[in-house]
Amino acid sequence: MKRLVLMMLALCVAFGSVYAVPKNKIKIAMIVESTVDDKGWCQSMHDAIVAVQKKYGSSLVEYSYSEKMKPVDAGSAARQYVAKGYDIIIGHGAQYKNLMLEMAEEFPKTTFAFGTSGEIGPKNVFTYMPESEETGYINGVIAGLVTKTNIIGLVGPVDGGDAARYNRGFVLGVRSVNPKAQVQVAYTGSFGDYVKAAELAHTQIKAGADVLTGSAQQALGALRAVAEYKDKAIWWVGQDTAQLGIPEGYKVIAAASYAYEAVVENLIDKRQAGVLGGECIPLNFANGGFVYQFNDKVGPVLTADIRKSAEKAKADISSGKLSIDWQSVK
Repeated sequence: MKRLVLMMLALCVAFGSVYAVPKNKIKIAMIVESTVDDKGWCQSMHDAIVAVQKKYGSSLVEYSYSEKMKPVDAGSAARQYVAKGYDIIIGHGAQYKNLMLEMAEEFPKTTFAFGTSGEIGPKNVFTYMPESEETGYINGVIAGLVTKTNIIGLVGPVDGGDAARYNRGFVLGVRSVNPKAQVQVAYTGSFGDYVKAAELAHTQIKAGADVLTGSAQQALGALRAVAEYKDKAIWWVGQDTAQLGIPEGYKVIAAASYAYEAVVENLIDKRQAGVLGGECIPLNFANGGFVYQFNDKVGPVLTADIRKSAEKAKADISSGKLSIDWQSVK
């Protein structure tokens, strides 16, 4: 019965029948610490909002954004959006939690949102949480089967939020196919420190890692480091499909992405129905919140058997057959 419900929900999202066309114009603003073309965290939400705007038209969905906003500086931008009558203000990052909560108390008629977080906020604050252990697990399966050295590198931002879920899901995916493999985990301590991410990746590669991964926008620095080893069999599994289309993409075996359209549509739908917040919106394969792509250009490293194993893991996760206990990984 549970599997049937999940399948029905996935179909509804896929065909767009869950969400109604906005009855009135909705104004959405987004605040990010990086840029909207960072090939990662910030771009994924930006692209989703743009897609929803295109779907309904700019006459029904108006969108603005502010880039390179440290939490300490983002308050002024948020206040400007409130003053201009924006209905939904998204602080795209857990670092904006305190700001969004403070603004929500001051402006109770405005909807605020931030993620990733599994918390239930006040009545005019939404949170969203990608259950990224799912994408991490699939990438882990690939990494565990591809590695020849049995040393795998993971460059994370911080050990929290969806990054923590991704990392632990990745470790479980590796263990499921290759118990002998060792996953080296290192953190930059920042969501946007590309330089530190590159340094950590180089360190892991020198220690023998031949497959690496990482999440958040800082992961692009690690991927760029991997791409420097042009003539060596050192590979990357990504957490954003935009990485497949950049020059460094020749090193990316496969990549997942957050399909934030589900969150954006939900925010609009709830707002128009009079629900301003007080809920956490999940993203997962079952509700269409993730997409996954293989890179057919990487050649023989992506064998038919490896691809089949990854596809089976994805199918089992999507159907509910495979449950990932990410919290079991310390």
